[in-house]
Amino acid sequence: MGPVECLVLAFPGERLAVAAVTAIADLRKEGQVRLIDSLVVTKSAAGEVSSSELAEYEEYEEAAAEIGPEANLLGPEDAAEVGETLEPGSCALMLLVEHVWAARAAEAVREADGYVAGRVPIPHAFVEQARAAYQEAVAAAETTTARS
Repeated sequence: MGPVECLVLAFPGERLAVAAVTAIADLRKEGQVRLIDSLVVTKSAAGEVSSSELAEYEEYEEAAAEIGPEANLLGPEDAAEVGETLEPGSCALMLLVEHVWAARAAEAVREADGYVAGRVPIPHAFVEQARAAYQEAVAAAETTTARS
Protein backbone atom coordinates (compact mmCIF):
# COMPACT_ATOMS: atom_id res chain seq x y z
CA MET A 1 0.00 0.00 0.00
CA GLY A 2 1.15 3.51 -0.77
CA PRO A 3 1.25 6.42 1.68
CA VAL A 4 -2.17 7.50 2.96
CA GLU A 5 -2.94 11.15 3.55
CA CYS A 6 -5.88 13.27 4.63
CA LEU A 7 -6.17 16.36 2.48
CA VAL A 8 -8.47 19.30 3.20
CA LEU A 9 -9.25 21.43 0.16
CA ALA A 10 -11.07 24.68 1.08
CA PHE A 11 -13.24 26.72 -1.29
CA PRO A 12 -15.08 30.03 -1.08
CA GLY A 13 -18.85 29.67 -1.18
CA GLU A 14 -20.96 26.89 0.20
CA ARG A 15 -20.69 24.59 -2.86
CA LEU A 16 -17.67 22.64 -4.09
CA ALA A 17 -16.21 23.57 -7.44
CA VAL A 18 -17.19 20.79 -9.84
CA ALA A 19 -13.96 21.23 -11.85
CA ALA A 20 -11.84 20.60 -8.73
CA VAL A 21 -13.75 17.44 -7.85
CA THR A 22 -13.51 16.28 -11.48
CA ALA A 23 -9.71 16.74 -11.34
CA ILE A 24 -9.59 14.47 -8.26
CA ALA A 25 -11.73 11.92 -10.10
CA ASP A 26 -9.28 12.04 -13.01
CA LEU A 27 -6.36 11.24 -10.69
CA ARG A 28 -8.35 8.28 -9.39
CA LYS A 29 -9.13 7.05 -12.91
CA GLU A 30 -5.46 7.36 -13.89
CA GLY A 31 -4.51 5.17 -10.94
CA GLN A 32 -2.42 7.81 -9.18
CA VAL A 33 -4.59 7.91 -6.06
CA ARG A 34 -7.17 5.66 -4.44
CA LEU A 35 -9.97 7.49 -2.72
CA ILE A 36 -10.51 5.79 0.64
CA ASP A 37 -13.04 8.22 2.11
CA SER A 38 -14.34 11.74 1.67
CA LEU A 39 -16.39 14.29 3.51
CA VAL A 40 -17.83 17.64 2.44
CA VAL A 41 -17.81 20.23 5.21
CA THR A 42 -19.80 23.44 4.89
CA LYS A 43 -19.77 26.49 7.14
CA SER A 44 -22.82 28.66 6.57
CA ALA A 45 -22.69 32.45 6.57
CA ALA A 46 -24.17 32.22 10.10
CA GLY A 47 -21.24 29.98 11.17
CA GLU A 48 -23.11 26.67 11.39
CA VAL A 49 -21.02 23.66 10.35
CA SER A 50 -22.55 20.69 8.54
CA SER A 51 -21.09 17.72 6.73
CA SER A 52 -22.12 15.12 4.19
CA GLU A 53 -20.57 12.36 2.12
CA LEU A 54 -19.28 13.27 -1.33
CA ALA A 55 -21.33 10.39 -2.77
CA GLU A 56 -24.53 12.14 -1.61
CA TYR A 57 -24.07 14.75 -4.35
CA GLU A 58 -25.28 13.61 -7.75
CA GLU A 59 -22.78 15.81 -9.61
CA TYR A 60 -19.87 14.13 -7.79
CA GLU A 61 -20.94 10.48 -8.15
CA GLU A 62 -18.09 9.69 -10.54
CA ALA A 63 -15.44 11.06 -8.17
CA ALA A 64 -16.79 8.98 -5.27
CA ALA A 65 -17.46 5.85 -7.35
CA GLU A 66 -14.89 3.60 -5.66
CA ILE A 67 -15.64 4.56 -2.05
CA GLY A 68 -17.41 1.67 -0.39
CA PRO A 69 -20.05 2.04 2.32
CA GLU A 70 -17.62 0.55 4.84
CA ALA A 71 -15.24 3.52 4.58
CA ASN A 72 -16.59 6.01 7.15
CA LEU A 73 -13.12 6.79 8.44
CA LEU A 74 -13.82 10.52 8.33
CA GLY A 75 -16.58 11.53 10.71
CA PRO A 76 -18.28 14.26 12.71
CA GLU A 77 -15.21 15.01 14.84
CA ASP A 78 -13.15 15.57 11.70
CA ALA A 79 -15.87 17.80 10.23
CA ALA A 80 -16.00 19.87 13.42
CA GLU A 81 -12.21 20.33 13.39
CA VAL A 82 -12.20 21.43 9.75
CA GLY A 83 -15.22 23.64 10.37
CA GLU A 84 -13.23 25.61 12.97
CA THR A 85 -10.70 26.58 10.28
CA LEU A 86 -13.25 27.60 7.62
CA GLU A 87 -14.45 31.12 7.02
CA PRO A 88 -18.23 31.61 7.25
CA GLY A 89 -19.85 31.01 3.85
CA SER A 90 -17.24 28.51 2.66
CA CYS A 91 -16.76 24.77 2.32
CA ALA A 92 -14.07 22.12 2.24
CA LEU A 93 -13.57 18.71 0.73
CA MET A 94 -11.79 16.27 3.01
CA LEU A 95 -10.16 13.41 1.16
CA LEU A 96 -8.50 10.34 2.61
CA VAL A 97 -6.32 9.15 -0.25
CA GLU A 98 -3.73 6.48 -0.87
CA HIS A 99 -0.90 7.68 -3.10
CA VAL A 100 -0.88 4.63 -5.37
CA TRP A 101 1.91 6.11 -7.49
CA ALA A 102 4.27 5.81 -4.48
CA ALA A 103 3.27 2.29 -3.36
CA ARG A 104 6.39 0.52 -4.64
CA ALA A 105 8.74 3.01 -3.01
CA ALA A 106 6.74 2.93 0.25
CA GLU A 107 6.95 -0.87 0.36
CA ALA A 108 10.72 -0.77 -0.22
CA VAL A 109 11.15 1.76 2.60
CA ARG A 110 9.05 -0.37 4.98
CA GLU A 111 11.01 -3.52 4.05
CA ALA A 112 14.18 -1.63 5.02
CA ASP A 113 12.54 -0.76 8.37
CA GLY A 114 12.29 2.84 7.26
CA TYR A 115 9.42 5.25 7.77
CA VAL A 116 8.41 8.80 6.97
CA ALA A 117 9.99 10.87 9.72
CA GLY A 118 8.47 14.14 8.59
CA ARG A 119 6.47 15.82 5.92
CA VAL A 120 6.28 19.54 5.17
CA PRO A 121 3.71 20.68 2.63
CA ILE A 122 4.81 23.77 0.72
CA PRO A 123 1.98 26.18 -0.23
CA HIS A 124 1.71 26.94 -3.95
CA ALA A 125 2.18 30.67 -3.32
CA PHE A 126 5.58 29.99 -1.69
CA VAL A 127 6.72 27.95 -4.67
CA GLU A 128 5.69 30.73 -7.06
CA GLN A 129 7.51 33.34 -4.93
CA ALA A 130 10.67 31.21 -4.93
CA ARG A 131 10.48 30.75 -8.72
CA ALA A 132 10.05 34.49 -9.27
CA ALA A 133 12.98 35.29 -6.94
CA TYR A 134 15.16 32.74 -8.74
CA GLN A 135 14.27 34.17 -12.15
CA GLU A 136 15.07 37.70 -10.91
CA ALA A 137 18.42 36.53 -9.53
CA VAL A 138 19.33 34.81 -12.81
CA ALA A 139 18.36 37.92 -14.79
CA ALA A 140 20.41 40.14 -12.46
CA ALA A 141 23.43 37.81 -12.77
CA GLU A 142 23.15 37.81 -16.56
CA THR A 143 22.99 41.61 -16.58
CA THR A 144 26.05 41.84 -14.32
CA THR A 145 27.96 39.33 -16.50
CA ALA A 146 27.01 41.22 -19.68
CA ARG A 147 28.40 44.49 -18.22
CA SER A 148 31.73 42.90 -17.29
